[in-house]
Amino acid sequence: MSEPATRRIAIARERLPRWITGFAERHGAPEPEVTIDGSVCILHAPDRATARIAVPFGPLVTGGRDDRSVIEGLVDHVLTDRRVGALLVRRGGFAVGVFDGTRLVDSKVGSSYVQSRTKAGGWSQQRYARRRGNQARQLYDRAADAAASVLLPVADDLEAVARGGDRAGVDAVLDDPRFREITKLVLPRIYPTEDPRLRVLEAFPEAYLAITIELNELA
Repeated sequence: MSEPATRRIAIARERLPRWITGFAERHGAPEPEVTIDGSVCILHAPDRATARIAVPFGPLVTGGRDDRSVIEGLVDHVLTDRRVGALLVRRGGFAVGVFDGTRLVDSKVGSSYVQSRTKAGGWSQQRYARRRGNQARQLYDRAADAAASVLLPVADDLEAVARGGDRAGVDAVLDDPRFREITKLVLPRIYPTEDPRLRVLEAFPEAYLAITIELNELA
């Protein structure tokens, strides 16, 4: 038997209160029941529609309150501004920043050239591969130094570290022993980005603050 169809949407955190109200209006009285599953808040409508709201910076602490209070607590939690570190790494460069809410308060950005893969064979392919590897390593070392200068001085104040770009580059930077404590703060997802530039970094909170909602086939 096939699994029930679901779909995912992402909305800006400011839209969450209105979205929840609209979900309740679309799916009938009484208001949805609410359950918490780790870092997911689940709305159960009377018509069996469900919405699984991923709670950023979770888990959400409810204290056993009624459904309306849980939703109010969810909205307050989502709209709370936090100090978050950001690390973006791609083949074309890196960007590191610290955000208070959506305001960038410190940053370092750097660009680099890492040669594209070649279709040549034999010794030429090996030579290009070595050159490409060396260029990437130099970029990652520069990114690690920038991240250390921006993130480590405020590590105790950070609630999370959001990552963007390419997994290989981000992982290479965070493998640096200097970030042993910071790795405990990283958010699970690596968000896709353009080549890191200041404007890309400034817009990055739109990605990691967005609310992901999974809807069942009735929603």
